[in-house]
Amino acid sequence: MDPTNLRAILTQDEQVGAGNVLLRLAEHGADPDLPRVSFDRDVDGIAAWTPLSLAMLTERAAARAHWFSRRGIGRRDPVAVYVTSAADVFLNYFALTWLGAIPALLNGSMPIEVAAEFIRRLRGVGVVTDADHAALREHDLGVPILGDASETGTGDPRLAPPHYRHHAQDPIAITHSSGTTRTPAAIVHSHHGLFAAVRAVRLTEARPYGEVRELSALPAAHTAGIITMNQALCNSYQLLCLSAQGGQFQRSGEAVLDAIERWRPTGVFGFAVTWSELARYDLGARDLSSVRNWSSTGDCAHESHIRRLVAAGSHQIFRRGEGVVTVPGSKFIDTLGSTEMGHAAFYMTHRLGSDRYDRCVGKPYPFAEVALLDVETGAEVPDGQVGHLGLKSPTLALGYWNDSVNTFRTRLNGYYLTGDLLYRDAEGYYYHVDRASDALELTDGDWLYTALSEERILKHCADVRDCSVIAAREDDGSVVTQVLLVLAEHADPALEREPQVRAALGEPVARTLQRVMTIPDDGVVMGPTGKVRKFLMRQQLLAGTGAG
Repeated sequence: MDPTNLRAILTQDEQVGAGNVLLRLAEHGADPDLPRVSFDRDVDGIAAWTPLSLAMLTERAAARAHWFSRRGIGRRDPVAVYVTSAADVFLNYFALTWLGAIPALLNGSMPIEVAAEFIRRLRGVGVVTDADHAALREHDLGVPILGDASETGTGDPRLAPPHYRHHAQDPIAITHSSGTTRTPAAIVHSHHGLFAAVRAVRLTEARPYGEVRELSALPAAHTAGIITMNQALCNSYQLLCLSAQGGQFQRSGEAVLDAIERWRPTGVFGFAVTWSELARYDLGARDLSSVRNWSSTGDCAHESHIRRLVAAGSHQIFRRGEGVVTVPGSKFIDTLGSTEMGHAAFYMTHRLGSDRYDRCVGKPYPFAEVALLDVETGAEVPDGQVGHLGLKSPTLALGYWNDSVNTFRTRLNGYYLTGDLLYRDAEGYYYHVDRASDALELTDGDWLYTALSEERILKHCADVRDCSVIAAREDDGSVVTQVLLVLAEHADPALEREPQVRAALGEPVARTLQRVMTIPDDGVVMGPTGKVRKFLMRQQLLAGTGAG
């Protein structure tokens, strides 16, 4: 079937959702043999980087569905999947949703002790893990380990039970928050909710000219990873999923650049931390000419990182007398979202020459109803005033698994409170200033916004690659701020940067500055998202790591 016709059919199909994309594609007559998805790890005897067709993906998922069914897994059974390989994440996700079970996907970079506690709180029926996480077997999980991920593909695909038929509000996946302020929260998503943005935006936006090849540096176990997979399948795009994506125990920048040069994608998906890692390298020395789009989600990306990326890559334009030609420069699509939001609510596009930065996240997607609220009164704040982001959207998660207290605590006047602080300008553009948990009120009506402060430091200190602003209120009520700097490759670590940092912060915040520390680049522990990065850097500061 022609991909354009298939997109139109899927948009109108009320049965398709995040739990049955493979099934509905087959039932609508999608080409079973087109190359669809490649992984960077071997799986089921299939070599890494080999494109898997829809037929191959379905067969591998069916084999796993049979394997799980033989172990008694079925409708509504929560099964934890704690693995490294993106192939193991997605194929087990497809298999468990095939059965109507609920895959609980854990980022493979989550520490073993944290993962064990997360699994205990799930109160599920079993766990699938891999050799990288063998130490999990030493913990009391409250549920059995069903087997190793290498075993799940040994089932007989011919004996798989019939695919479960999902209702719109059926729970189809549990993912988790970044764990910025507490143990990662388990968040449950519905069949239609986790597909709503694919239906409303990804299947209706203009199809790019020519072949589309998308590289995902997102964690496969994240909500964004699932959405990226489903939108690529439904759009008949080719997708490469990387297993190494900047987790706590690995650096991803070079791996992503190597993959771009080898696979030649037209688009790259990542978190803000992905672009920070790419900023470690001279992008002009790498062949990134195939990339037309960089797509970011999670936290707002930094201007200094975006400008370097849009100067790389290429895009196509039409010239009279020449037709379609390729010219230098790419596009960066910045979006603000979270696991609980189910998809980003805002989007902003940057190109060469763009000048609307300062943590501008653009405008809401058509499906998102947003309000900036005073949480004390529930009233909306006027333009120019910072408020708490409230969201009504079909993409919203059903809530927190086994935690109705926090599910309802985060609701106000029908809105989900995301925990983000933003303001809107007179033109209707929204600007993200901080997470509510990180912002602190100063004197005379001033506020300290850590994320906005970080943006200003990176903008005014050209030899700083990344930074983290850590603020706390002392027992006497005063606020003290400490700044961690990660320098660019050729920056002089002995240079005194405190005056520059103070000037960037502005007088009210600069008065709170206690110290500026330089962290060696090889001493920074990176997390999979910007939120985790900041949390880990805070931990390093408290531990007294670094110099300067």
